[in-house]
Amino acid sequence: MDIEQIKKVLERYTQNKCTAEEIKIIEQWFASINQHRSAMIEDDFLKEQLEEVRMRIHDQINTPIVEMPVRKRNWRPWIYTGAAAMITGVIAFTLLYRSMPASHPVNPLHPAVQSAVVKANKVIRNGYVEVSTTKGSTEKVVLADGSTIIVNSSSRVRYPEKFSGKTRSIYLDEGEAFFKVAEDPAHPFVVHSGDIATTALGTSFNIRAYSREKKITVALLTGKVKIDHAKSEAPVILNPSERLSYDKVSLSMAKTTFEKEDDIVGWKHGFLVFKDASYDELVNEIENRYNVTVINECEAKEWNYTGFFKDENLQEIIETICLTKNISYTIKNDTIFLKCKN
Repeated sequence: MDIEQIKKVLERYTQNKCTAEEIKIIEQWFASINQHRSAMIEDDFLKEQLEEVRMRIHDQINTPIVEMPVRKRNWRPWIYTGAAAMITGVIAFTLLYRSMPASHPVNPLHPAVQSAVVKANKVIRNGYVEVSTTKGSTEKVVLADGSTIIVNSSSRVRYPEKFSGKTRSIYLDEGEAFFKVAEDPAHPFVVHSGDIATTALGTSFNIRAYSREKKITVALLTGKVKIDHAKSEAPVILNPSERLSYDKVSLSMAKTTFEKEDDIVGWKHGFLVFKDASYDELVNEIENRYNVTVINECEAKEWNYTGFFKDENLQEIIETICLTKNISYTIKNDTIFLKCKN
């Protein structure tokens, strides 16, 4: 059977014109494909799959044809047609996966579940514990007072080996982290990030303060926090579902609200969430999550983007963003090139 015949079978399948037996064989094949999505297809795997197809068809061809009381139904032509579809599936699957960069798995594990490969560096220096994470990794830290910190990728957090004095001071020197604070009214919990300090008694909140981004954001999930700035006369108080954005250039602060918790801390579960994200924020998030480099050859950087990605792989995410922004892209090894459309 030549390629054109195989294509016709696939076309019939997409048009819901296949027989029940054809559909059964095709869908069993695609179910088998789905089990192997997490790894690049290898030649040995391809040979095994083709051999399995051959054996299954051979078994069915040699099965006696059952005569029905009313009419005869010969399944053999359907078996051959189903085989064509399955073999086409093998070919299409092989071409698809071989065309993708080897350094990018089709469905990479979310950082939240990559405990076996998480890369974090922890050192003790001058009485402080410094925890830093690499691209594509996260780290959970449990403090002596019972508070927890989940550190996002490409981030650095510093805290004392032992709390002393009137406050529990933490320093988010770079990146993003989620804080769940153990209650201790006598010792306020203070997170220093850039020019602002966030104080909490017993609460949970998220701070994003990457140096390459133009703003610092503090978002409150539960409890209440107070945010101070050296050049601000009065502190800003946040209640649950409120967020403060501090512009590092204009030194201005703006308070807004958010509806969903995943809009703020979806990254803990491996989600990519963009809400009016600037170009720098979007690129920073993708580079940190997937350990890639994005090079913009189009110079179109003055735009915002809103989107939510849960199970999509890197290529699907880039395709969606580029389609929205009317730009094109190419992926070479671990580098993504953005290009203007002609």
